[in-house]
Amino acid sequence: MSKLADSLPVGVLAGALRFAFGLPAPVRRLITGKPVVVDGQRLHPDAQLLLKLQQLSGQDWDTTTPAQNRAALTQSNALVCGPVVQGVATRPVRIPRDGGVVPGRVYEPVGLAPDSALLIFYHGGGWVSGDLDSHDNLCRFLAVEAGVRVLAVDYRLAPEHPFPAAVEDVMVAFEWAVEHASDLRVDRDRIALGGDSAGGNLAAVTALRAAQAGGPTPVFLLLLYPAVDASTRRRSRDLFGNGFFLTDAKMDWFRDHYAPEEESWVDPRISVLLADDLSLLPPTYLATAGFDPLRDEGEAFAARLAEEGVPVVLRRHEGLFHGFANVLGLGGIYREAVSEAVGSLRTGLALANARQDVPKTA
Repeated sequence: MSKLADSLPVGVLAGALRFAFGLPAPVRRLITGKPVVVDGQRLHPDAQLLLKLQQLSGQDWDTTTPAQNRAALTQSNALVCGPVVQGVATRPVRIPRDGGVVPGRVYEPVGLAPDSALLIFYHGGGWVSGDLDSHDNLCRFLAVEAGVRVLAVDYRLAPEHPFPAAVEDVMVAFEWAVEHASDLRVDRDRIALGGDSAGGNLAAVTALRAAQAGGPTPVFLLLLYPAVDASTRRRSRDLFGNGFFLTDAKMDWFRDHYAPEEESWVDPRISVLLADDLSLLPPTYLATAGFDPLRDEGEAFAARLAEEGVPVVLRRHEGLFHGFANVLGLGGIYREAVSEAVGSLRTGLALANARQDVPKTA
């Protein structure tokens, strides 16, 4: 028997999803069943409804090949990303690297003045899936709501290009953006890095490598449920490793495709939490989801930043699961969570601008 998700057009499924979320709360509760409480946290009713509908449609993201995984992510995003965010223009860029190019896409809010801040955004997808289109609406939202230009980076994916290909690509993209700030119509001294999941990992790794190299560094990090330690199994993987979108088995699947050599799992370019010195990192906003196998490692990373004197805001969205930033189309709690991240980005960039304006003393 084929899955319902495979037998109906995406538009029909998306409409059915919006219809379900528009039902009265008592009807939604009949669909979802009794509340889900784990580790003292209650799964938000909207998150519970989405997971239940995903289960009923057969769209469990339980894939066996990279190609299937990429196709499943594309279909999933089409269902939940919502209408295209308006008020932003886009244009492609091609970033030279040794042996090829790194594709990118620039997002410019209509009417935004030159010399704005820039957010370089690295998409999630376990280093195996995701691309410029999978996170297009999220990047549009970030650009418009934060009032910044956004550069999305389409780094190489595993297993065709395993570690450290993605690390090299995102570093090249950051250095290129600094060098070409005037072409991008941005202030080279107000460049932030951000990403979700694997993209959050790459953002943190890039910021650390830039600081270690002694060159220009990002002024802010926006990390959404980042993967920061591939070497250690934490309690949240046991608590939330099944039934909440990202599974324990899938985490191993992603890691093994990206970094098949076990000895590389302790490399700080993968497990940035294990770096000797994190004090070089810029002010950071880090959001975790309460029902996410990655929750505990992200929060351990935030704790280390605080211990080493890095200004950090840690926000746990207790009722949500991994990947909530891509669920903008369903509004409500999902949109609120991303909007909070946008607010922190705006504040972080404003503070960076204020620091530039402070006269330097002898």
